[in-house]
Amino acid sequence: MKNIKLILVLLMALPMIVLAQDKKEVKKDKPERAAFDHTWIISGPTNVLYKKGTLQFDMMHRFGTVNGTNDMLGFWAPANIRLGLNYSFTDYLTLGLGTTKNNRMVDFNARVALLRQTRSGKIPVSVSYYGNFSIDTRLKDNFLYNSDRYSFYSTIIIAKRFTKNISLQIAPNYSHYNVIDKNMQNDQFSISLAGRSKISPQTALLAFYNQPLTQHNSNQPYAGFGLGFEFSTGAHAFQVFAGNYKGIMPQKNSIFNQNQVGNGDILIGFNITRLWNF
Repeated sequence: MKNIKLILVLLMALPMIVLAQDKKEVKKDKPERAAFDHTWIISGPTNVLYKKGTLQFDMMHRFGTVNGTNDMLGFWAPANIRLGLNYSFTDYLTLGLGTTKNNRMVDFNARVALLRQTRSGKIPVSVSYYGNFSIDTRLKDNFLYNSDRYSFYSTIIIAKRFTKNISLQIAPNYSHYNVIDKNMQNDQFSISLAGRSKISPQTALLAFYNQPLTQHNSNQPYAGFGLGFEFSTGAHAFQVFAGNYKGIMPQKNSIFNQNQVGNGDILIGFNITRLWNF
């Protein structure tokens, strides 16, 4: 009789044991926390997508080069600025628009999560797509055709959160301008590397590098470089850095950058993000 009771107890407990194991397995496969806190790391997009219903406001600012004349390390020189809004329609899709001062650029952009790193390590990296379509809205006298205003940028971002403090990403990217100097290519392939190292719960060191791969007959673009700090809270992220990119739209930097670090063509910039959840 005792054996029968023991068997009945084990049979009744079996569903709970199986359920506990299932929950444990699901927990192991939860997505890893985002590798970065900001959708940009200095001058390049990251794999970050905020949760559904998040409205994001960006302000990105670049001063003049520090080696200018009588402009106090570039602070008095003409600056470039971009303002942008993005909205997360799902946890995997964000759409946005923005406007940039230089060349009066207006951009429409999309960010899509293709693969997400899991805490179990079953999926070792996160993969995202970022792309934009930009329009130069200066007066029509600057263009022969309306299509001359258009430019495009696309990148696949492969990111990994190695530890709670160390994150890295690699991002092959493609830029295109419909009209460009005759001795230059309309299409530019590059590859970027970026990383973050947290030094406190809210502070991190940032590094960014973008290497052009396409070769042009003239005006070959120089590689992009940046080092800085990030200060972030739940709804805010602030980055301040030094680098050699004056442009803000990535296709502008990838094709037209003529600032060379070795010549002291360095400028100070910052990125600010504010989030609202609906």
